[in-house]
Amino acid sequence: MLDPKLIRSDLDAVVAALGRRGFVVDQARLGELEAQRRSLQAALETLQAERNSRSKAIGALMKQGDQAAAEAAKADVGRLKAELDAVEAQHREVAEAFEALLLQMPNLPAEAVPDGREESDNVEVGRWGTPRQFAFAPRDHVDLGHSLGGMDFEAATKLTGSRFVVLSGGLARLHRALAQYMLDLHTGSHGYEEVNVPVLVNSDSMQGTGQLPKFAEDSFQLTGEAGYWLAPTAEVPVTNLVRGALLAEESLPRAFVAHTLCFRSEAGSYGKDTRGMIRQHQFEKVELVHVTRPEDSWATFEALVGHAEAVLQGLELPYRKMLLCSRDLGFSSAQTIDLEVWLPAQDCYREISSCSNFLDFQARRMGTRFKEAGAKQTTLVHTLNGSGLAIGRTLVAVLENYQEADGRVRIPEVLKPYMGGLEVLKAGA
Repeated sequence: MLDPKLIRSDLDAVVAALGRRGFVVDQARLGELEAQRRSLQAALETLQAERNSRSKAIGALMKQGDQAAAEAAKADVGRLKAELDAVEAQHREVAEAFEALLLQMPNLPAEAVPDGREESDNVEVGRWGTPRQFAFAPRDHVDLGHSLGGMDFEAATKLTGSRFVVLSGGLARLHRALAQYMLDLHTGSHGYEEVNVPVLVNSDSMQGTGQLPKFAEDSFQLTGEAGYWLAPTAEVPVTNLVRGALLAEESLPRAFVAHTLCFRSEAGSYGKDTRGMIRQHQFEKVELVHVTRPEDSWATFEALVGHAEAVLQGLELPYRKMLLCSRDLGFSSAQTIDLEVWLPAQDCYREISSCSNFLDFQARRMGTRFKEAGAKQTTLVHTLNGSGLAIGRTLVAVLENYQEADGRVRIPEVLKPYMGGLEVLKAGA
């Protein structure tokens, strides 16, 4: 959530910054609510002062023995309390309406974010590896998975519906190996604390990281009194571990890694990437989350991107780094770098990780602060997260980049220790 003080003191700057994202601020409504807030605040202060004055007078009148005047003053205090209660209720309503508007407003884009209207305006800022030159026409992961006998979309459709998959045999093991490799790399080499979190989350958690209220239709909500949501990403439960916390300065920074199921309804995306495992309703990710001091935020962002890159480099998968333009940024993000892996069958790079710095946007929604030694005031933390990586898409990339002309798929060197001696996937293996 944006800082209300910034909106009240420099609304023009906020309007201009959000205009880069294509977001139109309802200035008239904000102005109306702010005028109401100031009027009600003034009324509250006047009533409180009058009540305090009358309350003091009661004691003096009692000492003077003027019982009638004291009773009249008591009646006035009672009337003032009723007026105060009514004005306070109006004040709360206005504050809640103002906050509801703020909850709909995205984060301000950082200065480094390039202006742009769509994905094609994103800027390439780096590239690693050289795409393999095949002596044969590379097959896509669906054909490879079918020939290997371990990727079954029809069974998943029977069990659940479209955009699900059943993996078995060597492919199921490869999928598990990828998750284990990523977790071991991030905990062993990058210093992350591994956590295992619920994938059912409440509405406060969804609101804390910015999924609600804007993206309700993109998520799955369970029926029932609790109203739980299926987490669209581990970012939600992991970041909310610190929701409402006043953290000790010495506890920062915190770095978490979690492997979880993720669920997305993909509302509005039907007809896009319907073939295979690229865009599914249920998938798995290894997620990286940072909670840090504001002054360490951008250095942490650079490190976070590097940690996601390390997975791709270890797997020897070519990729490129894309700095997202202003209108392609996620709702809560101030700046995002996507990693796009090379997929030979599509002859293009496709997103496999998205790393974002949210600055204090999520922390303000969650109420997460820390207190510096000797400071009187508390300070909002900064939060960041990134995929390290999306496991299904990494499986797709391994299959397509490591395939052979006869349909076999070689196992990347770093995954062999997790594959129980398997060095090649082939039909029946």
